Amino acid sequence: MKLVDPSISLVACGSSNRGMPTFASWEATVLEHTYEHVDYISAHTYYDPSDGDQASILASAVDMDNFIREVVATADHVAAKQRHRRKLKISFDEWNVWYQSRLQADLDRRGWVEAPALIEDTFTAVDAVVVGDLLITLLRHADRVGVACQAQLANVIAPIRTRTGGPAWRQSIFHPFALTARYARGTVLRTEPVTPTYSTARYGDVPVLDTVAVHDEERGELTVFAVNRGDTDLALDLDLRGLPRPSGRSHLTLAAGDDPTACNTEAEPDRVTPRGTSIPTVDGGRCTVQLPAVSWNMLRFATRS
Repeated sequence: MKLVDPSISLVACGSSNRGMPTFASWEATVLEHTYEHVDYISAHTYYDPSDGDQASILASAVDMDNFIREVVATADHVAAKQRHRRKLKISFDEWNVWYQSRLQADLDRRGWVEAPALIEDTFTAVDAVVVGDLLITLLRHADRVGVACQAQLANVIAPIRTRTGGPAWRQSIFHPFALTARYARGTVLRTEPVTPTYSTARYGDVPVLDTVAVHDEERGELTVFAVNRGDTDLALDLDLRGLPRPSGRSHLTLAAGDDPTACNTEAEPDRVTPRGTSIPTVDGGRCTVQLPAVSWNMLRFATRS
């Protein structure tokens, strides 16, 4: 393919999730044969909330973070072994929340029909917080994640729902995806939050707080994305003294703590949306804001040189 078009990028096929028995050994074997020819190794994973374990599903980004780290480590091992100087990136070509356990029942219920409506999951407020957190993880690894795709955009495991002959509406997960795509522009700044932890059945003890920041020097903007996985409000203290004259612009929050199963429907298309709170106040380069329980947050600041 590259003989025909040298400008194309090639992706080697990686694992569907890090729980597969062949995970890592598959990536190592594939890359030992293809490293010099490809530009990316793929990954994809979905997180199923069907068992009702809210504490664990809220920590899904911990699993994604480990997934990325382990694929990077495997690729770098092959590079070292074969003396390659070029670093491969990851193409995270599918990721989302997906109620996979519902699929068989959906198939059984519908029987054999033409073009059935399948896997049209309705996403909750908690699902939106999880998706926002997965986006934080992808941003944090922007140095090695070169591509990250929502594989389906309408109806099928999707941020947008439609009804044939009727309206379209935004699902809860649409909002963190759209806002991150709009405002996460510039240079990703690594954050190392000091945070309490909580216990989960799937992942053990995990941080309550997850954050990432993006600085657009050209526009003079800083955007901080933060998730509070805990069931109580959490104070977020930001030290912005390394930035020129920061001032608060806005704080949007999508909170699921009061109504975790709330969702957007054709009848109530705006039930779950980000809400504006008080503008963050910066004093002496420091800022403290409150993150509601079980919430995704986007804080925007102006910076002036």
